[in-house]
Formats: sequence, C-alpha cells, structure tokens
Amino acid sequence: MENQLDRFEIKMKELFAEKQIPEICYHNLDHTQLIVEQVKKMGAFYKLNDQELEDLVYAGWFHDVGYWRGTDKGHEKQGAEFAHKMLKEMGVSSERIQKIQSGILATQVPQKPQSLFESILCDADLSHFGMGNFREHTLLLKKEKECVHGKEIPLHSWLIGTREFMNNHSYHTDYAKEFLQQGKEKNLRYIEEEIKLMEDKTEKKSKKKSKDKKSEKGIETMFRVTSKNHLELSSIADNKANIMISVNSIIISIVVTVLIRKLEEFPNYTIPAILLISTCLGAMVFAILATRPKVTQGKVSKESIAKKESNLLYFGNFYDMSLKEYEEGMHEMMEDGEFLYDSMIRDIYFLGKVLAVKYKLLRKSYNVFMFGFIVSIISFLIASLFFDPLQY
Repeated sequence: MENQLDRFEIKMKELFAEKQIPEICYHNLDHTQLIVEQVKKMGAFYKLNDQELEDLVYAGWFHDVGYWRGTDKGHEKQGAEFAHKMLKEMGVSSERIQKIQSGILATQVPQKPQSLFESILCDADLSHFGMGNFREHTLLLKKEKECVHGKEIPLHSWLIGTREFMNNHSYHTDYAKEFLQQGKEKNLRYIEEEIKLMEDKTEKKSKKKSKDKKSEKGIETMFRVTSKNHLELSSIADNKANIMISVNSIIISIVVTVLIRKLEEFPNYTIPAILLISTCLGAMVFAILATRPKVTQGKVSKESIAKKESNLLYFGNFYDMSLKEYEEGMHEMMEDGEFLYDSMIRDIYFLGKVLAVKYKLLRKSYNVFMFGFIVSIISFLIASLFFDPLQY
C-alpha cells in the first residue's frame, strides 16, 4: 500500500507539471528529484531514523518550489511558506514543519547551516559541483538566468562567476567531502582550462584584428602612394612634352622667318633647312601625341557593375551616366570591399598603361629631336664647308 510519503511525491510531481514554467529550465522537476535522491543517500549514510529521512525528503521537494513564480528572488522563503501550508494540511506536526522550513531557508546563499539536517540539504542542493555532468548543469543554469533576467550572459563571464562561487564554497558534511569534493576540484580545473582557452582565443583574435587593421592601413597607403606617383609621373611627362613642343616651335619659327628668305642667297642650306624643319615637326608630333587626351565611352552598364568589372573611379567611365545610376554604382562599390579594391587596382593599372604610352611617345620625340638635330647641324656644317653657294 502507498504510504503518506509516496502519495506526497505523486502529488508534488503533479504540481510541478501544473505550475512549472518553461523559462525555469534548471530548478525544475529533474533538479528537485536529483536533490531528493541526494538527501536520501546522505540520510542513509548518516543512518538517520525514518522520520528524519522523511523530513529531508519533504524539504528536498519543497526547497525550490518558489521558482514556480518565475523569479529567483526569495524563492527559499516562498518554498518554506508553501511547505508550511501543505504539510499542515497533511497533519505533520508544527515542530517537524519548523525544522523542514529551517532546512529550506538554510539553502539560501551564502549557506550557513546550523545542524546536520540543514548541512545535508545545503550540500545536496549544490551537489552538481562534484558531478561528472557538471558542464550540462551549469550551462542549463546559465540559460535559466538569461531567461529570468531577460539578457544574454557571455559564457566567459559566466564561467568566471562560477569559478569564483565554487572557490568561495565549501561542503559542510563529511559525505560531501568524501564523495563530491574530488569531483568539484576536477570541475574547477575544467573551468580554469575553459577560461584560459577563451582568453587565449580572444587574445589571438585581438592580435589578428590589430594585424588586419595594420594590413588594411598598409593597403590604403599603398594605393594612395601609387596613385600619387602615377599622377606625378604623368605631370612630369606632360611638362617634358610641353618643353619639347615649345622648343621646336621656336626653332621652326626662326627657321621659317629667317633662313627660308636667305635660301636664294645660300641655296646650299636648302637640304639642311629641310632636315631641321622635318626634325622639329617630327619631335612636335610625338610630343603632342603624348599629351593628347583620350576619353573612353563614358558609361558603365549595370551588368558590368553587377559583375564587378567596371571602374567608377575614372571620369572617362561615368561622364555619360545619370546621377542616379552613378550613385547606385558607387554605393554598391562602397558596400563591397573586394569591388572597391578591384576598382582601385584597375584604376592604377590603366593609369600605368596610359603612362607607358605617354613615355614611349615622349621617348620617340626626344630621340627624333636629338638625332635629327645632330644630323641637321652636321648637314649645315657640310653645306658651309664643302659647298659654295655660287655652285648652285
């Protein structure tokens, strides 16, 4: 036949099923049954009489019913009040009820049990510190705290808090010191290792982030310096071309205005004059070609932007686009770092291609001027020394 304790346990299971809310995922029926099993083992270890064992079971069942309200504040007091009401209805004596209530209140942290009965309840309540499935218990408790307080708790912070709590905690009974203390120390070592691993990982991430920032800054500096160098080289090429155009223009002007009119008197200078004018014209043509602007089609398609093949940084690629199309393209490029860097790379590449053409034409201009001018001067000398104007 069922005795009073059996009927009580059936009733408590029904109450847990009815009143327990989902947010309280740790201090629930499973946790309560675990504590009840622990107090039974510890009571048997100390060879307590049947009434004391029964009172421990009552206290174990009631110690966390205060969580039915969905909060962890004052749950011990709520549990003690519920125990008084229910045990009184069951006909339990006032003396026993008072003892059970004292045991429930003793589980409040910081624990300060005053008797073996209270010490057993306190050690049973925190027995998971020394169990093999400690990790599952502490993570479940973390989840419950997050649900109750409505905010996420970082795992690192939780483990540090748990470590501090466990270091400040001491078991009260010889049973717990013999059967739980060793497991507790093992679990403390596990927490220490987890904290160290997380801190090492955070430190590595911090170093990597710092390195990435330096790398990104270096990339930006590289693009800035390279673009500046290209622009300066282009400016130098334009200046050299302008010098060449100016010098040859002056020479042609002098030859046309002075020497051409004297050719009737000095016909032997006709060929040297033609050579000199041809040299100056050739040098000017190459210099002008080097400075002649070249503009592309002026419109980038949506397809090329989607394929990340366009360069919106050069005016020649967007001057014929509408403002809206250009803004959309620029926003898409700014939101995609790879697209932005690719555009800058293309910009530098094509600047380099333009510079290569400029310097090739400029080199040709200088070569034509140098060799043509030498040949022209030599021809003038030959015409002056070996040919008499009268022979013509």
